[in-house]
Amino acid sequence: MRIGVAGASGYLGAELLRLLAGHPSLEVAVAQADTSAGIQVATLYPNLAPGYRDLVFSPLDPAGLHGLDAVFIALPSGRSQDLVPALARSVPLVVDLGGDFRLRDPSLYPVWYGFEHRAPELLGRFVYGLPELFRHELAGAPLVAAPGCYVTAATLALAPLVKEGLIEPTGVIVDAASGTSGAGRSPSADMHHPFVNESFSAYGLINHRHTPEMEQAIGAQILFTAHLAPMTRGILATCYGRAVDGHSGSRALEALQDAYHDEPFVQVSAVPRPTRDTYGSNTVQVTARYDDRTGHVVALAALDNLVKGGAGQAIQAANLALGLEETLGLPTIGLVP
Repeated sequence: MRIGVAGASGYLGAELLRLLAGHPSLEVAVAQADTSAGIQVATLYPNLAPGYRDLVFSPLDPAGLHGLDAVFIALPSGRSQDLVPALARSVPLVVDLGGDFRLRDPSLYPVWYGFEHRAPELLGRFVYGLPELFRHELAGAPLVAAPGCYVTAATLALAPLVKEGLIEPTGVIVDAASGTSGAGRSPSADMHHPFVNESFSAYGLINHRHTPEMEQAIGAQILFTAHLAPMTRGILATCYGRAVDGHSGSRALEALQDAYHDEPFVQVSAVPRPTRDTYGSNTVQVTARYDDRTGHVVALAALDNLVKGGAGQAIQAANLALGLEETLGLPTIGLVP
């Protein structure tokens, strides 16, 4: 199948190219990127040279993507809604890695994203691209909104606990830290190495834009605080919920094990795993504990924000939508050291 990537020169786009280079059924035919148009992929990303020696970034243009079997869009929030209406008519599968089509309610976009949605009629046609929760809906879906790193980590840690009624659905706290690659490739003062190195900071207090998406996916009221950690890749989400009672709280780890025992990309362990164990893989590590002293459940998830939190998850969802084996082209083993 011939594939296109719009926004291919950013970190998520480059990660898509890296993973797709090893996919047995998907071949990248078009890589679009306005800021890098005319540059060879192998020049901008020498690590991709073995898979893309002759591929050149072309300007961002939906007409150049018509007729392909699938298109991945890896653009900043607010950009993909200008491409999707045309692509939805000319491409069998569109997978958006941005936030433009994740929320069902268009009125939330001005509040949380700061823009009016320009294609609200398409929101209801998108399937949420978290395979562990929406696998059946993804089969044959023509439009997929792939969730990002923070929401994926928090949702996989908390959704089974909320679904089984083990924690209260209000007052849930998500405290998560991300590596710097989550901010994208464009340089900025607060992403400069001397600013980030040997520091740990919180941002997006109270009104982080991923909050309503978490609430929609998890089915609970969420207070979310994001942190920037001095590492390149990784998400560690530490989530707190009040147990319904002592019996429910003590079943938290068991609930995760039951929910994910057949999942190829979710590993449930009795001990918390570091982000390093997920580096370069499409695997997420989850665990949970109950504190009978305070009556709270603590659930944790670690993942690579560019793979399971981004490009890998998008490919996993695309595999399902295209009728392919879900695990094709996706690594399960992390890089250590």
